[in-house]
Amino acid sequence: MIFPCILSGGIGSRLWPLSRKDRPKQFLPIFNGESLFQKTCHRVRGDAFAEPIVIGNNDHRFLMGEQLTEIGVEADTILLEPMGRNTAAPAAMAAIIAAEKDPDALVLLLPSDHLIGREDLFLKAVRDAAPAADAGRIVTFGITPSEPNTGYGYIRLMAGEAPVREVEAFVEKPDLETAKTFLSAGNYVWNAGIFLYSARAMIEAFETHQPELLAAIRAAMATRSRDLDFTRLDSETFSRIENISIDYAIMERAKNVSCVPVSPEWDDLGSWSAIWGVLDKDARGNSGLGDVRFLNADNCLAYADEGLVSVIGLEDIFVIATRDAVLVSHKDKAQDVKKIVEQLEAEGRSETKAHPRAYKPWGYTERISSGDRFSVQSMMIRPGQNLTLQSHLHRAEHWIVVSGTVEITINGEVRLLTENQSAFVPLGAKHKLFNPGKIPVRMIEVQSGTYLDEDDIVRHTGA
Repeated sequence: MIFPCILSGGIGSRLWPLSRKDRPKQFLPIFNGESLFQKTCHRVRGDAFAEPIVIGNNDHRFLMGEQLTEIGVEADTILLEPMGRNTAAPAAMAAIIAAEKDPDALVLLLPSDHLIGREDLFLKAVRDAAPAADAGRIVTFGITPSEPNTGYGYIRLMAGEAPVREVEAFVEKPDLETAKTFLSAGNYVWNAGIFLYSARAMIEAFETHQPELLAAIRAAMATRSRDLDFTRLDSETFSRIENISIDYAIMERAKNVSCVPVSPEWDDLGSWSAIWGVLDKDARGNSGLGDVRFLNADNCLAYADEGLVSVIGLEDIFVIATRDAVLVSHKDKAQDVKKIVEQLEAEGRSETKAHPRAYKPWGYTERISSGDRFSVQSMMIRPGQNLTLQSHLHRAEHWIVVSGTVEITINGEVRLLTENQSAFVPLGAKHKLFNPGKIPVRMIEVQSGTYLDEDDIVRHTGA
């Protein structure tokens, strides 16, 4: 049995303003309503695969749970990292989890932010790699290069035509001239960061090449505890794990490394130019997402989160409009979006961190408007979910139900509100919300007071 391990780290800052710290690129539903995370989960379903192990950032736990629920996937484990520690630690943690279930298990380690157009070719490559992995090889998947790309690391392969090839070396991201020589040589492939290995072989590789790192990982795994659908790790113990990639920690040291070259129409979608490259286009090369219009424009990309975006008389331009930020860039400068993000972060701007929509264990909130002493947001509460009993020291709230039925409790008084009904929560009142129905509750919440930040919450126990 193959245990897929889906890695859901990273931010994707070059896809700002759509990709942000609280909802990075792998969770953006821009591919026919699905996200890259969901596509990755779909990719590894079937009789050959166990339920996935998902390893991701603690801050994204509700996003991971929500998106798994949307596509009907129940993860074997959702392991929450208190902080990012690159890819070596997840590779070992996945091996430990899989070995607990089956000492001979195979683990397919794959990022959640890659797009694969020919999934049939990718799955064939996994099948080709399985016998080598069963035999103790650590198998990586190399993408046959289509261009001298300088944004990827490369793998140099031994000569041959076999589906599974020996690896001569891992090569850092090259300059353009070097990349051109790699392309003409014919025995270099892009390093996709996807691996297939037996749990036993990976643990042995860590024991041989990274014993101290493995000891730190095992110490962190010994602190595992359940929290709802998630598995948590002690933050202080986890922080002692070295921040290092699986390539540096193991792949460049181990002698039992093989590679399967494959051409599955793969892209890591690291920039808006890459997104434009994979989207459908009109007769003049334009791609639009949302309510978008083009007039006398060529090779442009426009995204409208809400409202209308029109592009007139431009060529090779990207316009990305979200509710609270707009990016306009020439296609050749797509990589420089990261520089804008760094500048905004240095200024302490919130637009790099938070989307207007914030996911919660019970649903989500979405900012509508705010100003001096007031804030308006919409709320969605999933069926059977509730907000805990709480009060506020600096604000009052007014609730208006848009659809569904919600049970409200204010200072011990319980009643039902239905569509078009409202309730007032005075400053300091203990209150909570519960959705007893079968459909989501949608509400508008108006907050007013001297201090409206999220940390003005006093939580209470009891009814």
